Amino acid sequence: MGPMHPRRPTRPIYVGDARTGVIQIGGGLPNGRGEPTQPAPVVVQTMTAGYTHDVDRCVAEIHKLAAAGAEIVRVAVPERKDTDALREIIPQVRVPIVADVHFHFQRALEAVEAGVHKIRLNPGNISDREQVNAVIDACKERGIPIRIGVNEGSIIERKDKQRRKEELGKFFEGRKNGHLLALMIAKLEEYLDIFHAKDFHDVAISAKSMDASFVFDVYTEISQRFDYPLHLGVTHAGTKESGCIRSVAALGALMAHGVGDTIRISYASDPVYEVQDGLELLWSLGLRERKGVDLIACPTCGRIQVDLFTLVQDVRKALQDEITVPMKVAVMGCIVNGPGEAEGADVAVFAGDRRGIIYVQGERVANVPEPEILDRLLDECRKFQARVLSGEVKLGEKKVEIVPPDPIGALGSGFEKIAAGHVEHAGARPTELTVGRS
Repeated sequence: MGPMHPRRPTRPIYVGDARTGVIQIGGGLPNGRGEPTQPAPVVVQTMTAGYTHDVDRCVAEIHKLAAAGAEIVRVAVPERKDTDALREIIPQVRVPIVADVHFHFQRALEAVEAGVHKIRLNPGNISDREQVNAVIDACKERGIPIRIGVNEGSIIERKDKQRRKEELGKFFEGRKNGHLLALMIAKLEEYLDIFHAKDFHDVAISAKSMDASFVFDVYTEISQRFDYPLHLGVTHAGTKESGCIRSVAALGALMAHGVGDTIRISYASDPVYEVQDGLELLWSLGLRERKGVDLIACPTCGRIQVDLFTLVQDVRKALQDEITVPMKVAVMGCIVNGPGEAEGADVAVFAGDRRGIIYVQGERVANVPEPEILDRLLDECRKFQARVLSGEVKLGEKKVEIVPPDPIGALGSGFEKIAAGHVEHAGARPTELTVGRS
């Protein structure tokens, strides 16, 4: 693929208000006032898992998602009691709220009246032109954007049996993905005609599927046909374990090609994980500035001589709330890759025979036994953060070149093994190494 492609320019939309803060999605093309814009950072969204009409729990969940890093939160509003609840929910939260509307256009109108910051409509289940016009008029009056969300699971007609039969026939002719792709684009074009006729362009588009390769194809095609910002996602992705792979495969590839303005990673799990993994994806691609620790660890192998699994998890849990600067921390299990990673990290430890050598920006600061590794490493991270915040040091600086330690020396593991003939000593004659072998 070569280097990352530049971001695709789009019309920007704006979500939020003075109280929550206004978040720009997309950019690079003039806004509605004809003013030039720059592409905004890719925005991370998620959706609550509980009932919206359960106000206290919904507010608590939104707070939790915002604390995890969600910049926009969507809520389901299938019933009138859900849109009524928005009047109590919105004043209590500090992130823009999107109302997810299906089947009943009245829910969209009620959500707008309740002060919601964005509406999501699905062409697959709200297609009546007059109903869509009513939603557009309400949103236009309040300056509220609309996402047109086309999903594989709802795009095929299900009410009109004859029409459904015809669409399914086209769906199964030739290449499956080719017919579904054409159907999604046709539905989007048909729906957008309604918006264009009303001169309403505060629009974002999504076209999701459970198939990661199809998601890549459909968004690539859409990006070449429309200049609206794109909301990326893989729908019905599954558990966190499988959904993570599917989502990263599709979304990572698209964003590497410059496509995508806001993302939601979807799991059948706690939506906090959606936010965390969405942020990690953007950080890994260099599309957002990392917040907090960039923790790396070796994949483990037969060379490890400490309990690395436990150590890594303990470090992660201890630092995720304490460290706010994006320092790179490396936890390595042996002296093969450890020195190189320690040299590139701000704070690092690599282990030997039940011991660990700790480095700060390439400078060795400690050699401690295994029971003391965690506390000493955390202490060095805290001290390093304080020095960064005071301006004494800068992230990513490297003071010295690390020389890998002698595996039989600095980590204290070798002399007895050499005597037993289990470790080759550099420079030793073969006859010396065979002494004592059985």
